[in-house]
Amino acid sequence: MSSPTEHRPTSPAAPRSKAPATRKGRRWAWWIGGSLVALTAVAMLDVAAQQPELTPMDWLLHPIDSATLALGGNSHPVPLLLPPNQPLSAAAQLGRQLFFDTALSASGKQSCASCHDPSNGYNPPLGPVMLGGPHLTTPGYRPPPSLAYLYRQQNFSIGPDNAENETITLQRLIQLGQDAARITKTAQSTAVTAQNLVPQGGLFWDGRVNTLQQQADGPLFNPVEMDAGSPQRVAAILQRQPYAKDFTQLFGPNVFLDPQQTVAEALFAIARYQIEDPSFHPFTSQYDAWLQGKARLNAQQMRGYLAFNDVHKGNCAACHLDKPTANGLPPLFTDTQYEALGVPRNPHIPANKDPRYVDLGLCGPFRTDLKNQTQYCGMFLTPTLRNVAQRPVYFHNGVYHDLKQVLDFYNFRDVQPQTIYPVGADGKVEKYNDLPAEYHANIDTIDPPFNRKPGEKPAMSAQDMRDIIAFLKTLNDGWRPLR
Repeated sequence: MSSPTEHRPTSPAAPRSKAPATRKGRRWAWWIGGSLVALTAVAMLDVAAQQPELTPMDWLLHPIDSATLALGGNSHPVPLLLPPNQPLSAAAQLGRQLFFDTALSASGKQSCASCHDPSNGYNPPLGPVMLGGPHLTTPGYRPPPSLAYLYRQQNFSIGPDNAENETITLQRLIQLGQDAARITKTAQSTAVTAQNLVPQGGLFWDGRVNTLQQQADGPLFNPVEMDAGSPQRVAAILQRQPYAKDFTQLFGPNVFLDPQQTVAEALFAIARYQIEDPSFHPFTSQYDAWLQGKARLNAQQMRGYLAFNDVHKGNCAACHLDKPTANGLPPLFTDTQYEALGVPRNPHIPANKDPRYVDLGLCGPFRTDLKNQTQYCGMFLTPTLRNVAQRPVYFHNGVYHDLKQVLDFYNFRDVQPQTIYPVGADGKVEKYNDLPAEYHANIDTIDPPFNRKPGEKPAMSAQDMRDIIAFLKTLNDGWRPLR
């Protein structure tokens, strides 16, 4: 039997070369040929400029991978562990009816779907804030976050939510976090920075609740949103709806005797709908297909992907994790941590017309248990970037309306702040003008690209930003290959 490395002709009649190459010579010739392909790939993507950590020699040593990447493919596709696509439970089917029911609101015209549009990635249809209340004339305070991709959201904690800190109180974790060293977040250090003892997890922009059931409760009774009134009013409405029989079948004949219990079961059903229905976490983007080796990225999208991961350019992947987990779960494009970024004040939020009104995120005004933890003032949850190109506004205050404005903020906040913030009558730039000066120390000036000084070269070129935007659009769900 021949060894696996022995050369055997494909046909007994195959002609022999007059100067047969040695195995070493054949490998050398293959390497040279592959290297030429790799050098072409480098030229195509300008890899040395896009991702300095990946040198031309790396490409030369991996010519097949290099060529695959240069042509927009994924040289190391992975199977993704996706949520099961199966019929909804009876509770989730009831939750679907509740999610779209406008009768529960004070106006009779607003449902969960009004602020979380299923056709738009469960993003809000408008911005910066939605109107609610009994006449749909009362403005909110923040743009609603997307309801998509929350099925794996961890509970709020200081540091990662794990078995070790489940036995420690939040106050003790806060104390530990104050003394713990913080590792700079880069796209190359996400496994380490996940362990930083910083706020992470939870729902809403300030993480004030942990479950989807609690999340649904907030807008239902908020006077500037659905304004449903009391549990008694909601229970009475539910009892008159066509799906009332589903309540009794699911939760027993006495479910309507206790309004508090009635509402709790309704919120549970809404949560089950969000967890079970595939539309809340479809993972049908072009990027998901690329991860699995089922799609290619064009040259601009690939350049954007590299810049997204380049610590010297966007460094976006430091917070918006884009790699599958070790056990094959698809990336959610968020580390669920909280950051104080110092985005400009949005004059189009009605509440901001009062100069005394300040949204401090983790320490108020809507979250109250951390109001004395001033080291967290100005911090907001890092949202998922899935379907980000479909959002009408960006950041916790909806100050920006397109992705170019967002990338301009990251690129110029520190090197050219006069292009981001207003300039006062005294000619001084009013930097971080949406956060009181006593909290400016909380703002991230360490993690790239926020580690630059005025007058320095911006981290990203105009082309880099266009490329990153092209990549971000590959995160929209509903991608279909061209026929």
